[in-house]
Amino acid sequence: MRNVSLADVDHLDRAVLPIGTDYPPGRLLDWHEHRRAQFLHGATGVMVVDTADGTWTVPPDRAVLIPPATRHRVRMLGVSTRSLYVEPGAVPWWPAGCMVVDVPPLLRELLAAAVGLPPDHDRSGREGAIAELLLYEIAALAPLPFHVPVPASADLAALCRGYLDDPDAGVTNRVWAARTAMSERAFTRRFRAETGDSPAMWRSRARLLAAVPMLRSASVSEVAGRLGYASPAAFTAAFTRTFGMPPSRFTGGRTVGAPRMRTR
Repeated sequence: MRNVSLADVDHLDRAVLPIGTDYPPGRLLDWHEHRRAQFLHGATGVMVVDTADGTWTVPPDRAVLIPPATRHRVRMLGVSTRSLYVEPGAVPWWPAGCMVVDVPPLLRELLAAAVGLPPDHDRSGREGAIAELLLYEIAALAPLPFHVPVPASADLAALCRGYLDDPDAGVTNRVWAARTAMSERAFTRRFRAETGDSPAMWRSRARLLAAVPMLRSASVSEVAGRLGYASPAAFTAAFTRTFGMPPSRFTGGRTVGAPRMRTR
């Protein structure tokens, strides 16, 4: 199924409903939820998924697992998706929170085949085997670290979401503490209690997450400058240390300082 609304097929008695959708650049799927669990794979582009608990940045050709009945929104940046909507009873092992994962070659091919199946696909034979094998492959995936938590408190959440929208390297703990009418020490203690990180560590990770969509259309040097890093080398080291891979992996083959190339 391609470019079909889940609402039109959700009633079907199928454990797995595969749907492929093409989105215009910058499309925002505002806050919503699904009865089913969702495996949301971006075959192209970058996705940013928000829930009340955090933000997950999904690099090209990765995916995010979204639990059933989880309120979320998704910003699509040049994305063509391959989604699986899965009956909760079929995946008791599904994570309780969102999780970004890699998409190995076999899983990628299975997803491409699955979106070609009819909505009422045969549950026996080849079509049923594809749906069943998809769940086996997904169950074996490990999480990737493309995530920052968002505090539950409204005032701290507002600070964090504002920073995610416009990361400013010049912001300090003192500035954030003043905005919440707290001492710097009390603010830091409260922030760490709600997120597990110090404010400075949280902002550092958030800036690196913001780099992922930027790298689609800018060089490593340009992104490093926009995000306030002293040099491309410093940015590359921080990115690699945090995510386990260099930023050049997300630039479509552009090297530091190289001319821009048109991306997908």
